[in-house]
Amino acid sequence: MSDTTPPNDLYTLQSWLETPADSDFPLQNIPFGISSGSHHPPRPCTRIGNQVIDLQPLAAAGLLEGLGMDAAAFDAPVLNALMAHGKAGSRALRHRLIQLFRADHGMNDATLRLVQAAVQPLDEVTMHLPVAIGDYTDFYSSREHATNVGIMFRGPENALMPNWLHLPVGYHGRASSIVVSGTPIRRPMGQMRPKADEPPVFGPSKQLDIELETAFITFEGKPLGERIPAAEAADFIFGMVLFNDWSARDIQSWEYVPLGPFLGKNFGSSMSPWVVTLEALEPFRTQGPPQQPEPLPYLRTAGAQAFDIRLEAALKPKNGAESVICTTNFKHLYWNMAQQLAHHTVNGCNVRCGDVMASGTISGPAPDSFGSLLELTWRGTKPLKLQDGSERKFLEDGDTIVIRGHAAHQGLRIGFGEVAGQILPAQ
Repeated sequence: MSDTTPPNDLYTLQSWLETPADSDFPLQNIPFGISSGSHHPPRPCTRIGNQVIDLQPLAAAGLLEGLGMDAAAFDAPVLNALMAHGKAGSRALRHRLIQLFRADHGMNDATLRLVQAAVQPLDEVTMHLPVAIGDYTDFYSSREHATNVGIMFRGPENALMPNWLHLPVGYHGRASSIVVSGTPIRRPMGQMRPKADEPPVFGPSKQLDIELETAFITFEGKPLGERIPAAEAADFIFGMVLFNDWSARDIQSWEYVPLGPFLGKNFGSSMSPWVVTLEALEPFRTQGPPQQPEPLPYLRTAGAQAFDIRLEAALKPKNGAESVICTTNFKHLYWNMAQQLAHHTVNGCNVRCGDVMASGTISGPAPDSFGSLLELTWRGTKPLKLQDGSERKFLEDGDTIVIRGHAAHQGLRIGFGEVAGQILPAQ
């Protein structure tokens, strides 16, 4: 298999491990993550169906030899050492794992028993943040989201800033507060100015929000001073995750002029534990939105650069029923990942192994496809009605947000699982 030519049996490939028909994790996925169990510390793993495969025993048994990978990478508590072998290394590892777990594996009984011993039920392991994140950048690449926010704050005639259609806008966020799915988020404290004609006040955010996003994780980039062309960007992208960039809108709106997001963003961002490779997503490539005016030459890309990934966000009140509040799609993003990475490095900025680049809120054209409560409730003027009859303008203490995503085509489903987090009261 390669990133551009799926195997002939892609849609019929089956595993000897039981895999539910609606699973995000068939044999064709082979995502990478970090898990720990009762008998082993955090280390690299993959997943098929509801089974997690610990990679260290496979490496110790010699079943992952010949891939050019250091055995120590399979004992590490993060994926960075494994990722240090670049796209060729991760591709070779993924293909080896497919061979071991496909129904027609060809292993003898003794080898099969070794492989079976590395398989653990999902509910018996703990998932961890998959990479050590050196730097984190958040883009602002959904035209619909940027337009909606612009209309709210500047009016329809000035919705998009003059630069927006010419470059992927972004900001550098805080890597230290990115947490794995399931980690609670504490309501942030900060300065706000609820009344424009009065001084600011200090207290807990009253406009706590979500941002439905995805993110990509990079391999080691080029040296400082060199840039990554858009045509080469895929070679430097390990894979994708789901991402929730929690946002305190009242803190953000008071502080963001003149230098942009700060305390309204850096109190927490949530990431799904499974990194889905671009290779697994290859069958779902599609065209993104047309770009007018034509981007400058360094931002021009050829072919299908988007992926048809269905996304949803659900809100579950404490002790209440879950309500889906948004359904959207990754393909709506105006600026694609290749353009984001090309722009990020065009000035010579170096990216490192494990850097995270988030998409920004992914909103679609319909009101129920808006990826934030800011848009869904139109700045709190149109409260959302939940299944239990309650309403939300912004998040309340005890609320849990769950973001899910998957791609599907001709019976093949590749997904990410979910990223979830519950809001705890301010301290």
